[in-house]
Amino acid sequence: MNKTIAAIAFCIAPFLSLAQSAETNSNYVAAQPFGKVEVADLELKSCDFEKDANAEVLFDIGSAGYDPNMDLSLDRHKRIKIFNINGKDNANIRIEFYGGNRLEYINGLQAQTINLVDGKPEITKLDKKLIYTEQIDKNRSALVFSMPNVKAGSIIEYKYSLRSNSLNNFPDWYFQSKLPTRYSEFKTYVPDFMTFQINAHVEQPLVKYSAKSEGRSYGTGTNLISYSLETTYRGLANVPSLPDEAYMTASADNLQKIAHQLTAVRPLGTYSPSYSDSWAKVGRILADDEDFGSQLKRKLANEEVLITKAKSLKTDDQKIQYLFNEVRNSMKWNGVDRWYTNDGTVKAWEKKTGNSAEINIILYHLLKKADVKAFPMVVSTREHGKVVPYFTFLYQFNRAVVYVPMGEGKSYILDATGKYNQYNETPYDLLNSSGLYIDKENEKYDIVMLQRDDAVRQVVMLKGEVTNDGKLDGNAQISSFSYNRVNALNRYKDDGEKKYTDYLRDNNNALNISSLKLENTEVDSLPLVQNVNFKLDLTGSDENYIYFVPNMFSALKANPFLSENRLTDIDFGYKKSYTIIGSYKLPANYKLDALPKNVTLKMPDESILFRRVASAENGMLMIRYQIDQKAISYGRDIYPMVHEFYKKMYEMLNEQIVLKKS
Repeated sequence: MNKTIAAIAFCIAPFLSLAQSAETNSNYVAAQPFGKVEVADLELKSCDFEKDANAEVLFDIGSAGYDPNMDLSLDRHKRIKIFNINGKDNANIRIEFYGGNRLEYINGLQAQTINLVDGKPEITKLDKKLIYTEQIDKNRSALVFSMPNVKAGSIIEYKYSLRSNSLNNFPDWYFQSKLPTRYSEFKTYVPDFMTFQINAHVEQPLVKYSAKSEGRSYGTGTNLISYSLETTYRGLANVPSLPDEAYMTASADNLQKIAHQLTAVRPLGTYSPSYSDSWAKVGRILADDEDFGSQLKRKLANEEVLITKAKSLKTDDQKIQYLFNEVRNSMKWNGVDRWYTNDGTVKAWEKKTGNSAEINIILYHLLKKADVKAFPMVVSTREHGKVVPYFTFLYQFNRAVVYVPMGEGKSYILDATGKYNQYNETPYDLLNSSGLYIDKENEKYDIVMLQRDDAVRQVVMLKGEVTNDGKLDGNAQISSFSYNRVNALNRYKDDGEKKYTDYLRDNNNALNISSLKLENTEVDSLPLVQNVNFKLDLTGSDENYIYFVPNMFSALKANPFLSENRLTDIDFGYKKSYTIIGSYKLPANYKLDALPKNVTLKMPDESILFRRVASAENGMLMIRYQIDQKAISYGRDIYPMVHEFYKKMYEMLNEQIVLKKS
């Protein structure tokens, strides 16, 4: 595993334009030495450019590069202002690194809290006995500590050096975070015999940019090598925080950042570096890795029983379904996502628990033994970030799964970590990214786009009777397909029926669910059907009018796009189709004050279509809503159109029916 790390460049960010100014802009608040704090900062009550922030990064300064011995390091100094009690969580610090075999290590840590007492700065240093090194797994570690004496108005700061024993492990830098940042600067210094591709997502103009070259030498005597050290400074000021937004992808996809990928090294004597510049090389490294490829063929205890049973089944589809369910139901995922194993498949199988790689490599092994054409694959979860296919970088991935091509353009992506995952459905949190599959036997290592082409359906059938005393007595049948099925089952089984019933009620105290019955809970190929009997007090009704909203049990009550502005792209994950059909018997002595108009609403590009059709006859009201969402994603540049469409659509979805006493 650690040999693999040393062979691959460290972190690649999506390539977008890098905004930069030609000259340094002096109109920003720069960093200060450790321990030197301006009283004005201690007296600061709020962030100048983000008034509602609970805390602010005053500065975050990083310097990364190679010393004369070609040792790679990152030196960092960060200072944070705590404005109020809600900002105190930012005083809990966690610094993760690859500590296995001391591939990376941290030294020189200093941390302190500064408060204003009687008009003067008072410093409380962190007791080093309170610094805890957490071993996450055999490769990853974290330095964990909490800053002392933190209160509203405090300033906290810490600095450290991260050293790497790998020439290729060049760190990436995030100018942006969940907090607003007054100033962030990244200095890099690299020898000119190394070629890096700079990949950046920086949207604000750089307030600081400078580059210079200095003559240096390496070695002694006849082995003396002369080279130039290229030093570059990049700084951003007044960087806004990046909040969580509905249907955004990972923060890592959206934060302003810069990364360096080692692409070439000019030969220096007999030195020949190793780094990945193609997916084939990455695939070969994985195939030979002791914590990945070496685990694929390891025999599992009593595996013959499962393999014999699987081989007795007639089709590959039956074998896949059987073995997938056996592994999914017998193994417990420990919640850890890795592309590599930690304890190994044999031990994980014995304990019946493991990380994502261990569970899914076990599944792969059993499928291969049952003569199913399957391949191990590495992927990235939605939380981890999208894979950029044109950057050949292993650490874009954080989970191992199983890829099964079925022919005629059909394939399965199997992930047995989720208890409600289906063998014939790519898990939602892997969609719209890419996976790298490993076919060592045929020396084939290729990138596959993971997506779902067909729309996912949700159908709600409502039938009810409105009574004279302002009540609605009825039943609903909710048919949930694909991811809607998985989400509903997950919530129902994890929360229990009472909490799930409250979820269906959507905190509406006027709605009472008298019974809930589920069908097809154990049949993955069928939709989950929920039969609900309910009574609803139609609040707001009076002696002359009765009001009610037909949009019930649809999960379409609240508009997710209320904000006028948006900072990130929208990614729904998959196409969607919602159908709500209601049939209501009206009380004899009431009539419709006005029949809702039939409406068709379209996005300008027709990527979303909303229809409402209503009719009334013989004391019955029939109403149907249909939403067909054909687009999976929208760039934030067209968010105003999405915002306006959703505003109109939800107004119609939640428009009241008015009955007037005749």
